[in-house]
Amino acid sequence: MLHHVELWVPDLARAEATLGRLFTALGWTEHQRWSAGVSWKHGETYVVAEQSPALTGPHDRRKAGLNHLALHAGTRADVDRLTEQAVAGGWRLMFADRHPHAGGPDHYAAFLENEDGFEVELVAR
Repeated sequence: MLHHVELWVPDLARAEATLGRLFTALGWTEHQRWSAGVSWKHGETYVVAEQSPALTGPHDRRKAGLNHLALHAGTRADVDRLTEQAVAGGWRLMFADRHPHAGGPDHYAAFLENEDGFEVELVAR
């Protein structure tokens, strides 16, 4: 089971406005907060967003490292609702020409990217 993921972000306020809203909409709750970061928890798993002074450059999901987070998002209707809310809140819908089957004909999901290049996949059960 996954314990936690830590994301270093260039702007904590932007991360909270996109990642934070999305995690909250998915039922995650704020877990920890400090001057340079915040985390959200679901069950025993949590995700951290930290604006570290040791950050050396922007995130690029196409380079080695984290490509995206895939999260259970409920039913297809839940994915549709969450996608609509996310896009209204600053996320960009990726692969719009193939949405919601960009992952294949039997895979119902939304692929979203925020201003800092972090990708989240919302997956229907």
